[in-house]
Amino acid sequence: MPISGTPSRAELVDHLVRTRIAGDVATPRENNLSHYRKLANGDRNFWLGLELGDRWSDEQDVLAVMAERVGVSDDPQHRHGQDTIDPELTVDALDRLAGRLRKAADGQQRVLFATGHPGGLLDVHRATAAALRGAGCEIVVIPDGLQTDEGYVMQFADVAVLEHGATLWHTHSGEPMRAVLTGLEREGRPLPDLVVADHGWAGYAGQHGVDSVGYADCNDPALFLAESEGTLQVTVPLDDHVISPRYYDPMTAYLLSQAGLA
Repeated sequence: MPISGTPSRAELVDHLVRTRIAGDVATPRENNLSHYRKLANGDRNFWLGLELGDRWSDEQDVLAVMAERVGVSDDPQHRHGQDTIDPELTVDALDRLAGRLRKAADGQQRVLFATGHPGGLLDVHRATAAALRGAGCEIVVIPDGLQTDEGYVMQFADVAVLEHGATLWHTHSGEPMRAVLTGLEREGRPLPDLVVADHGWAGYAGQHGVDSVGYADCNDPALFLAESEGTLQVTVPLDDHVISPRYYDPMTAYLLSQAGLA
């Protein structure tokens, strides 16, 4: 069961490993390498709303960044079996994310939350939005009537999501965030000062010039490449869909405590 309350760093690291949010994660090595290769070969489904050009056309360069920022094996000959996320790197990134949230709170900034992985991360974003609202931030309300080819762009519990067939939809696309930012501009409303998101929601916002932070799995390299280039401020490495979304609660508690928002 998840630990209760706000964990120490050491307790959180242990929890991340026990729940496989980090450590020996469920995503196999062959899936990771396949995604790195597809990104390097220009498959835009793996660019997560970013414009990577030909800067990452060598999959070994992608692997090197993922080893440095996520903790996957840096051995190009390791092609099958177990791969890893370094829990210390996860907590380091949470600390950096906490600093950006503190800046948002101090400046009472406008913050937009969004997720392409509602089955895992919706409540992480919801709790963070509630904490920032309590600190005086404006949580951006998205325009009505937005949609993409995949479905409708909706907002639940302060978090923008994609809805399809009365179901919250898993998406890697940057098009929902494009719809939101375009809709805000069309209404003459200011863009967010900060986007807290994942997948293409985070990637497209960062590419559009909005301060963006996000969460990403070890088989989704684009956001880590964007952080290495400065397009995203922070990318937190984690398994973004473990057995229970409650397993993320200690991580969220740690994040908000580090940000001074608990």
